[in-house]
Amino acid sequence: MGYIYLYYGTGGGKTANALGLALRSVGHDKRVVIIQFFKWRKDIGEYMIKDRLGPNYEIYQFGREVWLGTEDKTKEFAGENFEVESIKENDKDLANQALKFALQIMQEKKPHLLVLDEVALAAHWKLVDVKKVLELLEKVPEETTVVITGRYAPQELVDRADFVNIVQKIKMPKHFKLTQGIQY
Repeated sequence: MGYIYLYYGTGGGKTANALGLALRSVGHDKRVVIIQFFKWRKDIGEYMIKDRLGPNYEIYQFGREVWLGTEDKTKEFAGENFEVESIKENDKDLANQALKFALQIMQEKKPHLLVLDEVALAAHWKLVDVKKVLELLEKVPEETTVVITGRYAPQELVDRADFVNIVQKIKMPKHFKLTQGIQY
């Protein structure tokens, strides 16, 4: 079975860490598949690069066009206001579709690297059953490394991962502007 990496915590850079490994893998002519839970934006760098990185880089998104949270509210971040919606049944359906798709891709394509972006948060919010994530991880082919990301991670994922890295926010400017190519 391949190694399992977990990047979680309240700091920025969890997805960026996973994308760094993806770039390295593609550079070595290895197949990478990225499955994004919750994400839908097509104007983010990791999505826009897909055609230029060729057949060894695939990215799939399973999110609806909304920022998700535990309650409906407006959230200010980096000088912009975002409408946040509470989790709906459709979000649970999309997260479970993504998990099922991950198993299919893993078995059919046996990628060198499989990134499950935000699956830790999906398990934390109980959109997917953490036991189902663990079942998927038991089926990882020998040649596949899996990277799991998400703000919060259930203890079961921390225990199962071979490498665990906490990305912790120590400090950030109170007011800053989102930078294309850095934050998205």
